[in-house]
Amino acid sequence: MGSNSLEVLKGISLDIFKNEYVALMGPSGSGKSTLMNILGCLDTPTSGIYILNGSDVSKMADDDLAEVRNKEIGFVFQQFNLLPRLTAAENVALPLVYAGAGRKERTERAMEALQKVGLADRSHHKPNEMSGGQIQRVAIARALVNNPSILLADEPTGNLDSKTSAEVMEIFGKIQAAGNTVVLVTHEEDIAAYAKRVVRLRDGLIESDNTKQAVVALH
Repeated sequence: MGSNSLEVLKGISLDIFKNEYVALMGPSGSGKSTLMNILGCLDTPTSGIYILNGSDVSKMADDDLAEVRNKEIGFVFQQFNLLPRLTAAENVALPLVYAGAGRKERTERAMEALQKVGLADRSHHKPNEMSGGQIQRVAIARALVNNPSILLADEPTGNLDSKTSAEVMEIFGKIQAAGNTVVLVTHEEDIAAYAKRVVRLRDGLIESDNTKQAVVALH
């Protein structure tokens, strides 16, 4: 910020294991979004290391990071970020376009992902023809289509009513039960309660990590 540097995260040390379901919580300014951006390889840390699946991604060049993001990480955002002129299936297939998959493979994998979120029958609908909950499920399918190592969800129910939020969170539970690692950022206690582990941040530090000892003991 001008000539002043702002330390957002202060020496955080965190292990997230394969197939965990973790919620990151904290008030505004606690550092949770910055931590999410680092986990998602959207930001690189100014110091320290970040090991993702055995690779130190904290020192990677931008092109390599982009490849890691596309292959290893699925993103779900509060704002959905779907392209309005594309159908559900076309939106879901977008990451496969960047990965260089052929048209037939893209279609098949997009339909598989839509099946996982219960929307195969809406594959030809555009976002303006669907409800908020359906749009978010399409966004989840898009995040899953590359079989990522981690699914990162940033306030995934922020624009949804409570009934629809519960439906979307049930889908995350099924995704984790099927073997995926899920990390979500939320400021809502009822949403965090769906996760198996809650890490709370305050002022750039980890304030509490409710199952850390149990998780470490398992590994």
